[in-house]
Amino acid sequence: GRTGPRSLSPLPRSFTSSKMLVRLMRNNATLLAERRALSLARHISGSRRLLAEDIKITFITAEGAKIPAIAKEGDTLLDVTIKNEIDEVEGACEGTLACSTCHMIFDQELFDSLPPLDEEEEDMLDLAIAVTDTSRLGCQIKVTPAMDGAEIRLPDEVSAMN
Repeated sequence: GRTGPRSLSPLPRSFTSSKMLVRLMRNNATLLAERRALSLARHISGSRRLLAEDIKITFITAEGAKIPAIAKEGDTLLDVTIKNEIDEVEGACEGTLACSTCHMIFDQELFDSLPPLDEEEEDMLDLAIAVTDTSRLGCQIKVTPAMDGAEIRLPDEVSAMN
């Protein structure tokens, strides 16, 4: 038998019954569903082909686990964690700068290359748990090509009460 993906059946020139049309439509719908599932499985498994503009960032959990992520220039780091389904970052306020649940810790060199924090971000960081000298909120940091290969630590815990 064939091992490759099946193609969608073209509509025959004439139909002898409506049952044939219904069966054909069901078969095509099944094939489309199979293709979507395969595409999703490839995306989840990480076998998606990297594009030239993809920026690779690794998030390191409090336990030391390294979680690779693919980012696009201009996305916020919170967006990156959401798109890559990184559950360790909550982003409770969805990037509106009303919480500190996207708190991240940068190495000194990367931290020094970031735009300065503004007063609102500083106020939210004051409410965060385990803040360091190189802490920032992921919702306020936009991905740049210079971040390709960066490793960003996630704190042991975050405060959801702000």
